[in-house]
Amino acid sequence: MTAPRVLVADKLSPAAAEIFKNRGIEVDTKIGLDKDQLAEIIGNYDGLAIRSATKVTEKVLASAERLKVVGRAGIGVDNVDVPAATARGVIVMNTPFGNSITTAEHAISLLMALARQIPEADRSTQAGKWEKSKFMGVEVTSKTLGIIGCGNIGSIVADRAQGLRMKVIAFDPFLTEERALDLGVERVSLEELFRRADFITLHTPLTEKTKNIINAQSIATMKKGVRIINCARGGLIVEQALADAIKAGHVAGAALDVFEVEPAKENVLFGLANVISTPHLGASTSEAQENVALQVAEQMADYLLTGAISNAVNFPSITAEEAPKLKPFVKLAELLGSFAGQLTEAAPNFIRLEYAGDVADMNTRALTSAAISGVLRHFLHVNMVSGPAVAKERGIQVEETKRGQEGAYETYIRVTLKTEKQEISIAGTVFSDGKPRVIQINHVPMDAEFAPNMLFTVNADKPGHIGALGTLLGDEGVNIATFNLGREAQGGKAMALVTVDEPVSDATIQKALALPHVVRAARLSF
Repeated sequence: MTAPRVLVADKLSPAAAEIFKNRGIEVDTKIGLDKDQLAEIIGNYDGLAIRSATKVTEKVLASAERLKVVGRAGIGVDNVDVPAATARGVIVMNTPFGNSITTAEHAISLLMALARQIPEADRSTQAGKWEKSKFMGVEVTSKTLGIIGCGNIGSIVADRAQGLRMKVIAFDPFLTEERALDLGVERVSLEELFRRADFITLHTPLTEKTKNIINAQSIATMKKGVRIINCARGGLIVEQALADAIKAGHVAGAALDVFEVEPAKENVLFGLANVISTPHLGASTSEAQENVALQVAEQMADYLLTGAISNAVNFPSITAEEAPKLKPFVKLAELLGSFAGQLTEAAPNFIRLEYAGDVADMNTRALTSAAISGVLRHFLHVNMVSGPAVAKERGIQVEETKRGQEGAYETYIRVTLKTEKQEISIAGTVFSDGKPRVIQINHVPMDAEFAPNMLFTVNADKPGHIGALGTLLGDEGVNIATFNLGREAQGGKAMALVTVDEPVSDATIQKALALPHVVRAARLSF
């Protein structure tokens, strides 16, 4: 058997190459290749190890006849065309936890530097000015630190801040009361965090729900003199709004390691007093670089030699024998989780997976991982491998039940989410055509295929709703592909699941809610 070959295309610790060699894998290191050069040689390799510089495009993947795995030493995979890799059967792995301590320490460093105006004081002193009275700082002891996103990195920041004798409050939709007690933080709403915090630090991924989470409106609700630190993602802050607030004196200062456009050669925040800027250094320590390099090499070697998959962003842990039968049910589980997750109004604290019929005898661990990732991915950067670990970290209880065939369907999966105030249940199956379908929503019968863009409504079963909703969508220029209906009983609660050609706007959602008898309207995307 020919030994696998791996190309290291970005600068990694030499220890990564040693791991490959020690496990019998041939390794070449060629740094600085452009996409044409990479495409020319990638066909000779089974694995590609990268950081952020190398772009793994569709063109590169089209030439990668042997390629089985791309390993990204770091968290983000923005430089990898994941859909194209998936279509070619290439596993894409990352190392989601290797940079956590380093990033948390950088946030604490920026917090302290911001509190004492260290960079400006350093520049002034080295210029011979000795402006002692100009740089009046603030103590962090007894101050309130608001953490937005209390996952792996945020929880480390909380621990370090408590060592500085700060009062720590946290907003995270998936932070349970039990987990908050374990961390020693106070769980609060985002509005309360903005109102109470003396310092605010961001440790949340950039998603549709978190983009521009700090904006002119939210800044207006913050304490006068608040200081803001961001080592997460640039798009979390509306930079112009932050600049305006600093100039107006409402925000005392900001320390930013990330920017909306990177590399940030120009920015509205540059040059402002009490603004500290670093060039995305959160993961830049020798220890972190070593950790992620070792981790990605071990993961890639395991996959190439044994088929074991860990921290894959585009595939769950499934054996070659299971794959053909399991694949459509993995997709179904993910879609059901996504459907339920998009309908929750608060973070779930409980997820139940019910498997009935033949699916109960399959590898339900992979199916449960897929469902959990579907639930969480609208709020967090998770995949089918990391989803269960993230759920456990956030204190979300996960339960599986299995039973034989029940009801009209030979086999089905039901995903149930519970929050403090709400319970949502979505069931589905796979027909002989291999396409996942919804068969129940909150136990109301429904028969609908999943589609990229959908509109879900709940209404009283009264005449005229279908026509009114159809007319509204027509007036809004929204083209309907399918219109699926279900109801509990005549005159009771009814539901509509409408497939549309384009995403429904917020304004259209509000108009749908204003229709007679409508009690819920939600945009869904898959």
